[in-house]
Amino acid sequence: MTPSPATPSAPSPVHRLALAVVTEPERAPGAFMAAPSGAREEAMRFLLQTGADAGVKLVATKPEGDAERLLGQAWPFPSPFQVTVRTVPLADGLDRVEARARRSLERMGLPRGEALLVSNAAELAGAEGRALWDRMQALKQRGLFRRIGFCATIEDGPALLARRLEPDVVQIGCSLLDQRAAQDGVLDELAGMGVDVHLSSVFANGLLFAGGEDLPPEMAGHAQGLSRTRRRLAEMRCDPMQAALGYALSLKGVAMVVASVASAAELRAILAAAHAPCPNLDWARLALDAPAAFTADARLRISSAA
Repeated sequence: MTPSPATPSAPSPVHRLALAVVTEPERAPGAFMAAPSGAREEAMRFLLQTGADAGVKLVATKPEGDAERLLGQAWPFPSPFQVTVRTVPLADGLDRVEARARRSLERMGLPRGEALLVSNAAELAGAEGRALWDRMQALKQRGLFRRIGFCATIEDGPALLARRLEPDVVQIGCSLLDQRAAQDGVLDELAGMGVDVHLSSVFANGLLFAGGEDLPPEMAGHAQGLSRTRRRLAEMRCDPMQAALGYALSLKGVAMVVASVASAAELRAILAAAHAPCPNLDWARLALDAPAAFTADARLRISSAA
């Protein structure tokens, strides 16, 4: 009797996870704050090795603080990681933007990056937007970056911008609490253009985990809505991190889900949540009906958290 062919196993959700390593003191007090240099490097090395062992392939970086240097000193060998790099503000000048993108690769000890992303998509709509894009295309043609793209909020009109510029990658915020990019069809529209969509802010800047007293001022009036969402998750025996990742990974138009992580222990929790089977949730009922609150200071949140 001829044996039946084996059923191919589903791809691991970890293959769609990218890491944004956070070294700010408020997120990583134990790992990176006021620790001796060797201890900070060891913490980063442990975090990266944990990700490599799990099968993570992409690290999202930004040109702030000491993270790039720490990454450069802590990559596993051989490193399985590719990196995305963000630009500095266009207000610094085109030459500075290009030089800093090159410097980012140097600090991380890398000959090339996977993608260079404009940190603020609104800059591409300004007077120097085309010149900025031309500089990035030149870096791509020289082989310093394999792909180019931009980071956007829903307010930037990312689909319209993508039709004009034809980026390889668009990183956009979308979460269980703020589902507008998915509900408005923006993610599907971008994916339909052949754009690789990277989802950021999947933990809604920590709102799912914040108590009422910890909410930022613009969200204080929505404590009841957040409490209701947490209660619904508790009734379904699904913790907030599991739900946040379950929602993000359920979106078919998304190529990568960028999760901010501050330590190896936090990464292990994220990996466990990504692998955990998610209950059959009505995602739309869990969204927070507060677009004005999410719009308030949206650019700051997008640039400061993944």
